[in-house]
Amino acid sequence: MTKANAAPFSLFEEDKPDPLTEEQERYKRAIYEKLNPRRRKFIDKIGYDVWNPFQEPKEPLDIRRERAGRTLQELAREFMRDAGNGKSAEWKKGAMECAMGIIKKDEKYQGVFDFCLWYTKLLEKEGQGDES
Repeated sequence: MTKANAAPFSLFEEDKPDPLTEEQERYKRAIYEKLNPRRRKFIDKIGYDVWNPFQEPKEPLDIRRERAGRTLQELAREFMRDAGNGKSAEWKKGAMECAMGIIKKDEKYQGVFDFCLWYTKLLEKEGQGDES
């Protein structure tokens, strides 16, 4: 998606890691040097500067929060209350999948979100918007 067509915002907050101390940088280099070539190749692919061997483990899914602070259960409950009455099981399953993708910060759902915004604008531009 070009910048001109980019979504108005990201679904996910930017996770900017804290800068490493000099001691951590030395330790990181030592870890890298001791890795087998296959593992080094993986790190080179994602980028040595991006690689952080000191990352904290992710919190369990049930206590992670989306950018506005809601948990998966809160997000899904609020959406179903506002939009889910009388909807099919498949519709609800899709909504729950999207909510889980947002909580997990799965980039696939940023793509789904961007496409839905684009498609809505396309339909409106063509006079096909939903008037209900």
